[in-house]
Amino acid sequence: MARKPLDYDQLNENVKKVQYAVRGELYLRASELQKEGKKIIFTNVGNPHALGQKPLTFPRQVVALCQAPFLLDDPNVGLLFPADAIARAKHYLSLAPGGLGAYSDSRGIPGIRKEVADFIQRRDGYPSDPELIYLTDGASKGVMQMLNAIIRNERDGILVPVPQYPLYSAAISLFGGSLVPYYLEEEANWGLDFVSIRQTVAEARSKGITVRAMVIINPGNPTGQCLSEANIKELLQFCYHENLALLADEVYQQNIYQDERPFISARKVLFDMGPPLSREVQLVSFHTVSKGFWGECGQRGGYFEMTNLPPKTVDEIYKVASIALSPNVPGQIFMGVMVNPPKPGDISYLKFAAESKSILESMRRRARMMTDGFNSCRNVVCNFTEGAMYSFPQIRLPPRAIEAAKRAGKVPDVFYCLKLLEATGISTVPGSGFGQKEG
Repeated sequence: MARKPLDYDQLNENVKKVQYAVRGELYLRASELQKEGKKIIFTNVGNPHALGQKPLTFPRQVVALCQAPFLLDDPNVGLLFPADAIARAKHYLSLAPGGLGAYSDSRGIPGIRKEVADFIQRRDGYPSDPELIYLTDGASKGVMQMLNAIIRNERDGILVPVPQYPLYSAAISLFGGSLVPYYLEEEANWGLDFVSIRQTVAEARSKGITVRAMVIINPGNPTGQCLSEANIKELLQFCYHENLALLADEVYQQNIYQDERPFISARKVLFDMGPPLSREVQLVSFHTVSKGFWGECGQRGGYFEMTNLPPKTVDEIYKVASIALSPNVPGQIFMGVMVNPPKPGDISYLKFAAESKSILESMRRRARMMTDGFNSCRNVVCNFTEGAMYSFPQIRLPPRAIEAAKRAGKVPDVFYCLKLLEATGISTVPGSGFGQKEG
């Protein structure tokens, strides 16, 4: 009998190579247990609202009015919604003539891209061009668009920090490229060791791989570190000398739990360094409404900004973005409100500021509690979670546990996490899913 196009052995081999640990074996087992009625706490992915975080009021009010514009015509609308939320909804509806049900420009609504550019200028102290900002369905879509543009064949390599967020290894497999992992130094609070990174690049090149881009995740996912300005400078010099594009995943820039190392964008450091680097290093930066104190993962709002990319390249990326016609419009509006929140003096400002502060302080407390908790356990060590949303403890399993895992045909950390899930209902991600060092 003839093989059919969608039979397993007839599928695209790149699809079969994809591994995605945060939704892998453990997640599937947790979902089964949940169906059986067991209470499961899903900590396998940064999903704040699913864990009880309350949405911020102001952005929800604005989007609610945009979704149901007939409410704006109701004479009682002012009794339910504050005047600044009504004004903002009218502002966004004026930017989207067809309302939320119509396609927007493939790059996103121009007026919202201008709001993002203004936010970037306030943050970095350097002007930003809205024409080089594309709105996307969450940061993930933007990352995939850029990797798709960079990877030409299996000999093209992308440097990715390990432990890594599995989006990168999965997307690189899907587009047929080569993952070139570089290890973060756990002993140096997950910092960058450029001696070992240079060796990694040299080894990859000796195998015929053309290393074309480097990914940086700052604050770190899943490692929770904030990079120092000195580290970012060294990183940019490295990309300049090795002729690499830099993909800066900065989606956790609002999640900072200490004062010693604030977030500094790669773009700001690049422009501070001046020519030739500031004119030469190709940089793409990503941000999202899914993280920070917003936690609006389901709304799928994100953007990427391109620095030092040639106009012809930008045109090609526009062409690829056009295939999907447009990013979702409610997600774009969330992004607009995130980069242009209520200001002092606005009716909603005090409530917005109080809600934001409460969420961030709660996260700060929990970062300390998690780290202290792990470090008080026997055979567990964990660096302090300086930022992002995750703690990444090292757990030393006793030899008999490792033997039991082998007998069960499981990787030891997967075995441990499955036992943890069955005993406590806490769904985690095994460290091997992030590609940690052997042992």
